[in-house]
Amino acid sequence: MRRPGAAVLLVSVSLLALGLSPGGPPPLPERMADTGGGTQLITARAARTSSTTGTVTWWDRRDGHWVKAGSSTARFGANGLTEGGSRRQGTNTTPTGLYGLPYAFGIEAAPAGTRTPYRRVRQNSWWCQDNDSRAYNRWTEPRAADCRAAESEHLISYSTQYAYGLVIGFNYQRPVRGRGAGIFLHVNGRAATAGCVSVPREAMRRILTWADPARAPHIAIGTAGGATALTRY
Repeated sequence: MRRPGAAVLLVSVSLLALGLSPGGPPPLPERMADTGGGTQLITARAARTSSTTGTVTWWDRRDGHWVKAGSSTARFGANGLTEGGSRRQGTNTTPTGLYGLPYAFGIEAAPAGTRTPYRRVRQNSWWCQDNDSRAYNRWTEPRAADCRAAESEHLISYSTQYAYGLVIGFNYQRPVRGRGAGIFLHVNGRAATAGCVSVPREAMRRILTWADPARAPHIAIGTAGGATALTRY
């Protein structure tokens, strides 16, 4: 005979296995209006728009629920976060919103098991941030003739940060000049970023081996509450 309370205990254990707290709120992705339509999601959450640190969590959708696959500390722009649709280039702010992850890249070889298309950084690899260039917000190799070096990132120069990275699809499909270019999820540098999201090196490696393009992963960047709350997306 099952002892009293055993059924409650079994339910509680099952909920914990799914990342749910008995009697608590559902996991963050289940409170979001949109998660991108796939079965993988990265959430990058800060306490408020002025924050330069927060948490990155990656999630899998299983049996109708979102389950936490991993989590890490994170860094954001030196001037915090701002709404992606109104962001201005050069403000050192991280754009909030829901974005695709077009491809991965890195100075180092892709970690074993990486399934996302991975582009190796070479000596002539640049990311154009020149608003006057036809290559604006694009990888260019070599640097495009109309893209000024002073308005671009020479990717190989960032040996720590760009050891591994994922392109965040902010202002990427139809770039708006002046909104911003070169927003990535990458390895931590010494401090806050110029607008990217960064995590420790090992966390970045784990994310690359977890992400599966067949499952349409997206990244949602936002705050715990207010106008830029992640639950809006």
